Amino acid sequence: MTASSANPASGADAGERAFTFARNLDAPRDRVWKAFTEREHLMHWWGPKGFIVRDCTLDLQPGGLFHYCLVSPGGQEMWGKFVYREISAPERLHFIVSFSDEHGGVTRHPWDQHWPLETLSTIGFAEQNGGTRVTIRWVPHNATEAERNAFEAGREGAQQGWSGTMQRLAEYLAPGAEGRDGNAG
Repeated sequence: MTASSANPASGADAGERAFTFARNLDAPRDRVWKAFTEREHLMHWWGPKGFIVRDCTLDLQPGGLFHYCLVSPGGQEMWGKFVYREISAPERLHFIVSFSDEHGGVTRHPWDQHWPLETLSTIGFAEQNGGTRVTIRWVPHNATEAERNAFEAGREGAQQGWSGTMQRLAEYLAPGAEGRDGNAG
């Protein structure tokens, strides 16, 4: 599925200093792609370590949404959403990320009122030695100076969040994972 002629590196966000994160996964690219693009897989691993997905909807098409509710280890609900801009299976996903309410409206970050209302994310999937290298590029989108500053200050937390999320994915994709056959598709 390929869509949108939008160039992810174009526009006002191109000059932003991107947060980047990469992880090699011991799973073929088609399995990793399915884990990122199919609801039944996202329900099992999406979100930072310790969080669970209580609910989510997925409409994988340009303009479509991934809308989800995460529950923290302390029981606090946190809604988020992606609005897909470009889907280039199985190489890349490009989307706007925001915190949300249960109806899909954009809200502020529950713990940082200066966090950007929107960020632009590109996730690349590259075959590498029988596995997959997942690369995340994330920048503030349509952000104020205060929001860009909060994004810069939040890099360590973003690193920890993505590390935990990708660890959960690696565990989900592992052969023989408890309660599953190890196949994400």
